[in-house]
Amino acid sequence: MPDVIADPETDPRATYAVDPGRVRRLLGSVVASGPPMTTHTPMTGAPLATLPTSTASDVAVALDRARAAQRRWARMPMADRSRVLLRLHDLVLERQSDLLDLVQLESGKARVHAFEEVADCALVARYYARRGPRHLASERHLGGVPVLTRSSSHHRPRGVVGIVSPWNYPLSLSVTDALPALLAGNAVLLRPDPQGSLTALTAVALMVEAGLPADVVQVVLGPGDPTGKAVVERADYVCFTGSTATGRVVAQTAGRRLVGATLELGGKNTVYVAADADLRRAVPGVIQTCFASAGQLCVSAERLVVHEAVADEFLGRLLDAMGRIRLSTALHWDADMGSLAGPGQLERVLAHLDDAVAKGATVLTGGRARPDIGPFVVEPTVLTEVTSAMACRDEETFGPVAALYRVASDDAAVALANDTEYGLNASVWTRDIARGRALAARIETGTVNVNEGYAAAWGSIGSPMGGMKASGLGRRHGREGILKYTESQNVTVQRLVNISDVPGLAGERYARALTGALRVLKAVGLP
Repeated sequence: MPDVIADPETDPRATYAVDPGRVRRLLGSVVASGPPMTTHTPMTGAPLATLPTSTASDVAVALDRARAAQRRWARMPMADRSRVLLRLHDLVLERQSDLLDLVQLESGKARVHAFEEVADCALVARYYARRGPRHLASERHLGGVPVLTRSSSHHRPRGVVGIVSPWNYPLSLSVTDALPALLAGNAVLLRPDPQGSLTALTAVALMVEAGLPADVVQVVLGPGDPTGKAVVERADYVCFTGSTATGRVVAQTAGRRLVGATLELGGKNTVYVAADADLRRAVPGVIQTCFASAGQLCVSAERLVVHEAVADEFLGRLLDAMGRIRLSTALHWDADMGSLAGPGQLERVLAHLDDAVAKGATVLTGGRARPDIGPFVVEPTVLTEVTSAMACRDEETFGPVAALYRVASDDAAVALANDTEYGLNASVWTRDIARGRALAARIETGTVNVNEGYAAAWGSIGSPMGGMKASGLGRRHGREGILKYTESQNVTVQRLVNISDVPGLAGERYARALTGALRVLKAVGLP
């Protein structure tokens, strides 16, 4: 898997075929009675698979199945749920070759960037299997009346978590948001983007092989409307990754229903190369930050801010290194960047480039489509002289395009980094770690990497990950990333006497006694 017909690097008629029998097995018990959809691989533009779609009624049926399965799943011991995640960890690593093929075929990215998704799944599975039970453990708290009041808090599963995952990370974002939800005792209703459906179905099959009861994760297939919309309108909690515009609609729907939602949305991220940066490290780091997954990564950088003291040397090194970037749409490891995900992304990226050039921007390198390599391939591009009149200055391009800005000070760099409605990720390059931390504290983003682009923060699963401002709500990873899938419950037991009905005390006498007690509690240092 997959079957390859001809060599896509030497024959423009080359295509890939996924075994229809395998597709039928992956569909299994998927509830999908809607019209079929044909997916295409961005590697060649050729059809990849024909899949059924799920109507709103199908989503309701899948939700009922998940809800019934959730009750049984939540009763399983935490240790058993953890073991499922640890077995999935092993299976993802063992079956990575197959998973890498699927990720490449559906997203178009280079194999090295597809591997980031495999590694991410393993990291998240291991972290929550090992740390999740501690995050979910009940806690005892000081009661209202010391000794007589015993209070504890508990984390109850919400029920069925609806996950609407995007096309750009078809493995990682269909799995890693589901794992903490499952460990917390929820069922999951997953609607992967049509472009990532085969990868998501394969991942769910691995979950079942790892020991997850089959109905605990229900997959529904189809476009945002009606399928994704129906998930948002029915689930007990919503996890959405996608554009800010769609995220606002999801938030409104969840708000009307009074259910919680986590939203990871757009970004216009900045990488800052300070005057004291180690350029030998910074140049490859910047290339990775800007052009991983062909720039189709919500935490990748589209603003390249460089201190004028090192700008000329940095730019020379950068352009030299970019001249050696290998582009390919083949299923092998010998590529540094792959394709955009399809015609829509190609149109958006080229429109931003054309608009910038027409309004006076200069292309320092790249800037061209490369149909000789693949139908949706665009060269990694660096622009300069970008102004606010150009769409690419403030809008998210979501492609391999970075605009370079020279600044005279750290203050100017921070001001530019914060001059956006978004606040997802940032990167600072400096030899002085204290300086890097100080700059990070001033940047209005959910994550800041010092001497890395995005992988350091993303891979630190114990720390929360998410956006400020228009980049979203809530966090994934860490304690926050699992407790969001729970309802906190306070259970308090009162012993011997009622707090408001103490024998011999009533009215003013009760108030005077309680006033004295409150003063004593403060004096002895109790919270």
